Amino acid sequence: MLTSKQRAQLRSEANTLETTLMVGKGGVTENVLAEAKTQLEARELVKGRVLETALMTAREVSDEICLALGADGIQCVGSKFVIYKKSEKKAQEAAKAARGETKKKSNPVRRGAQERRKKAREERERRNEYFRQSAIQAAIERRKG
Repeated sequence: MLTSKQRAQLRSEANTLETTLMVGKGGVTENVLAEAKTQLEARELVKGRVLETALMTAREVSDEICLALGADGIQCVGSKFVIYKKSEKKAQEAAKAARGETKKKSNPVRRGAQERRKKAREERERRNEYFRQSAIQAAIERRKG
């Protein structure tokens, strides 16, 4: 259950959200619930709209979705509604980040380029060392000769 301050904060965040969930005359179907579940897991905060052809109000749709998914209804205004559910995936990632166990994303193209640069740098250093040693040997021979 959310406090009124938390709900107010979420309402203010929802002002800038685009409407991503549409409920038509079919009402709250399995497809609508599946879409709402994936959006809630990805975003935590979802703004939806009930089309005029629907036989339900935004409040009824919001309550039904919240009941089915275990989410919290944040706001219902006109034909629009906002629902919130804390994402388990994001919570796990935040916990890992707090422990310092973040997984570094790796781009294979970038990794290949980095390896090529590293090999080229090592080759340059090897050549420079060879020429440095050659120059030292030549200088020693000039002094002797």
